[in-house]
Amino acid sequence: MPKVSGAEERRMAMTREDFAEVLRRIALLLELKGENPFKIRAYRNAADAVETFAGDIVALARENRLEGIKGIGDAIASKLQELAATGRMEFWEKTRATFPDSIFELFEITGLGPKKIKALHDAFGVDSIARLKEVCASGEAAGLPGFGEKSVAKIVEGIAYRESHAGIWRLGDVAAMVSEILEALRAHPATSRADAAGSFRRGKETVRDLDFVVATKFPDEVLEFFATAPWVTEVLVRGETKCSVRLEEGIQCDLRAVSNANYPFALNYFTGSKEHNVALRARALKRGFSLNEYALTPLEDSDAGALDIHEETDLYRALGLDAVDPALRENTGEIEAAEAGELPVLVELANLRGTFHNHTTASDGLDSLEAMAEAAQELGLQYLGIADHSKSSFQANGLDEVRLRAQIEAIRRLNETFDGGFQVFAGSEVDVLRDGSLDFDDALLGELDYVVASVHNAFQLPEAEMTARILRAVEHPQVTMLGHLTGRLLLQREAYAVNIERIIEACARTGTWIELNANPWRLDMDWRWWKLAREKGVKCVINPDAHRCADLQHLHFGILQARKGWLRRDDVVNCLPLQKMRETLAAKRLARV
Repeated sequence: MPKVSGAEERRMAMTREDFAEVLRRIALLLELKGENPFKIRAYRNAADAVETFAGDIVALARENRLEGIKGIGDAIASKLQELAATGRMEFWEKTRATFPDSIFELFEITGLGPKKIKALHDAFGVDSIARLKEVCASGEAAGLPGFGEKSVAKIVEGIAYRESHAGIWRLGDVAAMVSEILEALRAHPATSRADAAGSFRRGKETVRDLDFVVATKFPDEVLEFFATAPWVTEVLVRGETKCSVRLEEGIQCDLRAVSNANYPFALNYFTGSKEHNVALRARALKRGFSLNEYALTPLEDSDAGALDIHEETDLYRALGLDAVDPALRENTGEIEAAEAGELPVLVELANLRGTFHNHTTASDGLDSLEAMAEAAQELGLQYLGIADHSKSSFQANGLDEVRLRAQIEAIRRLNETFDGGFQVFAGSEVDVLRDGSLDFDDALLGELDYVVASVHNAFQLPEAEMTARILRAVEHPQVTMLGHLTGRLLLQREAYAVNIERIIEACARTGTWIELNANPWRLDMDWRWWKLAREKGVKCVINPDAHRCADLQHLHFGILQARKGWLRRDDVVNCLPLQKMRETLAAKRLARV
């Protein structure tokens, strides 16, 4: 939320995200205080309702018109009305006053949930990571019921992992602020053109800072606007062409203001990567030019003449290269491919026709089957796969055999209401058990249109055992695709140990698809492996792992990662149109019999 001053500005700055965050934090603090579970659940349900409500929830709250909205009771509605009207909520202020803000850091540590945090807080006054480290190091934590040395060791690992990734943000966490800043820069009257640069423009899964480049005749005006913008909390550097600031979220943000003539060079240079830039500069020198962030200049002893360059494409052409998409600028063979005219035509979001890994309220989703189908159609998709969790994922309300068969029948009935241009496919995200077997028997799996096989537990297995576990699932004739192959949660949980190359080779042999899980917390399988998978003939399936309608938008992040992995339209199986997908799934089912 932008920095504000005064009650009126706080009131006007309130957003849906602010509402949901306050409600979720209240729920966490109530849990730490040992409040009634039903009261805690009410706040969590209200947060879900706020996030998924189709209208302007803040405006309705301000007008005291929340009555009748499912998930928001009268008491919470009154509190939200107060928050919308004044920018403050008395109940929230009183609740948070009993704990320091640092206590929320504890919820970011893998291996710590509300129950364990409450136990640590009650016993030792643990209310920050610093205090948590003390009680873990002293051995006090290991003596608490439900902890023990192994549990504490995992917590210590979680703390170390968090600290090693301090100052890093997920791509999905910064996307909205980049759009907001870029929109503001482009709207400024002194701006000729503006773009985001850096690792964000290259689509890296995590970023350390944000970079922007602006073409302008009046750099002072643009830099002043940037330095005094409401999202800025601290100005770090202010020069004639550069301004570095820190945003309220803590991330550093750099702006370069250059002339229109310098713009393509600056945009290219500050997009990077460093390795790509080094390769370009070396190529320029061989051709008699000096390349930097301002120009491509003929060397003094060179016969090369001045070149007319207005866009990045002109720069690459001047160096004898096809234009390299920002996603590929990692010096992983793109220079050689650009020289040989062999760069791939990368997949685009508009190429997607459907997606498969999605959840509903039947398991741990927040929206119904019907709502998810409607949202998919609104996005222009031709098909949607529903893959709710299987029974072993009890923490996610996984479906047993009876409930899954009932869902298959519900999907069949829903499909009868469509005109043939859209279809819901019946699937399941089936747990791969520790020994590699699946959570359902073959008879039930055979009733599904497709099967997503995923690992959801026993992450600490040795690499050989984990690899064998997943290979057994790959070999299972009923498995259509592997879900989130390495189990990583970016900036929260490392990938488990697994031989990805062997998994790719097995999928190539069996025809099993590998998911590119587009949830910005996962982005799994990692983009660095997709080039190999493509070369082996393994098909990618981009899935949002959607747990609500809005999560279908995660497909955008999946496309960015697919492009970084050199994937083309033909490499992504859910670019197939509906009828072709029907035929493909039917053929795979026949092959599984």
